[in-house]
Amino acid sequence: MISLEWVKDYIDISDEDLHELAVKITEAGINVEKVITNEIDHLVIGQVKECKMHPDSDHLHVCMVDVGKSDLQQIVCGAPNVREDLKVIVALPGTILPGEFIIKESKIRGVESCGMLCALYELGLEEKTDEAYARGIYELDNDAPIGENPIDYLGLNKTLYELDIHKHRNNDCYYHIGFAYEIAAILNKKVVLPDTTYQEVEDSLLSSISLEVQTEKCPYYLAKVVRDVKIGDSPSFIKRRLMDAGMRSINNVVDISNYVMLEFGQPLHFFDQKLLGNSILVRDAKERESIETLDGKMRTLSSSDIVITDGNRPVAIAGVMGGATTEVSESTDTILIESAIFDPVSIRYTSANLDLRSEASIRYGKGLNYEYTKLAMDRACHLLEKYAGATVLSGMVSYDKVDKQEKTVTFTPEEVDKMLGIRITEEDMKHELERLDFPYQVKNGTFTVSIPKRRLDIEPNVNDIAEEIGRLYGYQNLVSTLPKTRVRKGKYVGDVYYRKMISKRLRSLGLSEVKTYTLVSPTMAESFDYEGKEKASLPNPMSSDKSIVRTTLIPSLMNVYDYNKTRKVSDVFIYEIAKTYDRKYQEESKIAFLMKGNYLSNSWQGSMKVDFYLMKGILENLLDYLGLHNRYQFEVGEISSLHPGVSCNILLDRERIGVLGKVHPSVSKDEVYVCEISLNALMKKIKPLKYKEASKYPGISKDLAFIVDKNTTSDEISSIMKKAGGRLLQSIDIFDVYTGENVEDGKKSIAFSLNFADQSRTLTDEEVMEIFNHIIEKVESSLNAELRDK
Repeated sequence: MISLEWVKDYIDISDEDLHELAVKITEAGINVEKVITNEIDHLVIGQVKECKMHPDSDHLHVCMVDVGKSDLQQIVCGAPNVREDLKVIVALPGTILPGEFIIKESKIRGVESCGMLCALYELGLEEKTDEAYARGIYELDNDAPIGENPIDYLGLNKTLYELDIHKHRNNDCYYHIGFAYEIAAILNKKVVLPDTTYQEVEDSLLSSISLEVQTEKCPYYLAKVVRDVKIGDSPSFIKRRLMDAGMRSINNVVDISNYVMLEFGQPLHFFDQKLLGNSILVRDAKERESIETLDGKMRTLSSSDIVITDGNRPVAIAGVMGGATTEVSESTDTILIESAIFDPVSIRYTSANLDLRSEASIRYGKGLNYEYTKLAMDRACHLLEKYAGATVLSGMVSYDKVDKQEKTVTFTPEEVDKMLGIRITEEDMKHELERLDFPYQVKNGTFTVSIPKRRLDIEPNVNDIAEEIGRLYGYQNLVSTLPKTRVRKGKYVGDVYYRKMISKRLRSLGLSEVKTYTLVSPTMAESFDYEGKEKASLPNPMSSDKSIVRTTLIPSLMNVYDYNKTRKVSDVFIYEIAKTYDRKYQEESKIAFLMKGNYLSNSWQGSMKVDFYLMKGILENLLDYLGLHNRYQFEVGEISSLHPGVSCNILLDRERIGVLGKVHPSVSKDEVYVCEISLNALMKKIKPLKYKEASKYPGISKDLAFIVDKNTTSDEISSIMKKAGGRLLQSIDIFDVYTGENVEDGKKSIAFSLNFADQSRTLTDEEVMEIFNHIIEKVESSLNAELRDK
């Protein structure tokens, strides 16, 4: 928890909106989880004008309180210190106190109460203790202005940041000066360190104190002595700031040690020097050695722990908690101040092993800046002198084996750009380093940067420096770009592309794909030989039924049908796309499908049985999907193994590409329909699809039927209609073919629906009727047709 009131001691943020500042800090990489303020609505300063005992209670009072309104507020209060003329903090109805406690108008033992007189702990402004509870409601000074905000009057209008600090971030954001440096970097301001000055006096006591360090886990240890210490209450600002940080005020001396820890991040320990004696020995603990800690518990140590001893017995668990035998008490007047650095790994292990997690162990476990070790001690001496009347003795006992080698890193701007994936100018890099307060030099385009001791998380490599520059530059300012590389779009090509597309379409129409052998028997090779190609025979076949290379796929599909039929499968819808070969082994890809049975089944409304027209519709759907609309035709023809009256050739741009029809009864007595088309021929004819915008204007539909000779095909009629209708005739659909009553023998009635439209305007009924009549005239004169139901 960071107090912004405290941070203001080190950096000027008086003009900053603290909520907006929290956003900037979060964008720079330190996540401000929550912004906490003391603002409570409907709190006012009031004055008790009348105070009487409650008629039905021996401890409640009925008070009439002036809150700056025209009428006095009647409030029932049980505090022992409430009285007339007292200035108090009043929570009016509608106030929401900490804990979501809502103040409402109510009756207390039959007497109306319109508010609440408050103690500070009820407002969350101090810790609730027995002492605070006994004091009752908070008493304001006589000069407190009635009706004004009491929190502003008391100067308690604070703002706290609750931080969610990344585990790899070091100790610097766990204390206020470190966080001030972070704000300074964001706002491009300078940090002013607190006063650490004090007066020293000569005394022989310090010279008699000996220090010995017998462990490598303590590279730095400082000790200083102050005397004439007067134990008492802490100043209100120290109490308030400790409470904001979640720590309880104990007395001025203990509070100062905690205050300095929260300020510099350096834990201190105060020993009663008279109880400690003149000898300090820092060593590894002995196995199973024990010590009573400040919380009154006996702790059993292991040899991996570090202890501070008086030469014999342990008086503190280094970096974790002090011992009860040298605790500062009300009778203490001489204090030895310890400021040290211990191995962070060892401290973390000790804290976990003893299940003893303290504020000191958290900070020791993250590593400490040795520069602040001395500054923290000086700051403690300054505060003890100022607020505890201490006399600081000159000199200091020290042990110093800390590595003070400066961490520097050399890099070029290009290296940072490569790490971040963006281009940052050299001037911008200088600006960010200045904001970070990282000393640097630039020579021949190369940066040499010194890493401050307070940033233990920064290693001397370009990666860490690039990260610091990037986060200050602003991750939100980075522009996302795709990596630049030569890429080629992956796609299917050639016949594979069309095979995939056609296969997907046929599956969507309810057909299942099959895979059959390229080699067939001589009998199969002779059937459905509508192309008359010469076939290749294998000189040494494995078996006679696999001796001929097929030129058509239909016989293979018939084999699959027979296989399913013998297994009582009555509805068969299958297709295959495969290569065929002639005698010269010239390959040709073909698409074949076979259908038999009920295409749709419905026990209630009946079923749709496969017939020639359904088969034809499946093929038309496929050809339209391939963009061949209006380019294909069906022509009656004699085709091997197909029924002569229920079969046709398939033409594309007037060239045959395949066949369609019912299987001849001599081949199969079942109603089996087959179709085969050449994929090679399709590939030559398929052109890129062109987009045609749908008309914005309404069309006009006209229906008509012609009675024609039975041998006249619908295609012949449609062809004449298209020519006669011109560009305004958009589509022709056949919706009925009829023979029977009212139609002469040898004749049939074919009904058409014609749709007229124009892309640029709305057609009039008159011009459509003119074209419509011209179509009728042309069909009648060309085919000796008769318009039905004139």
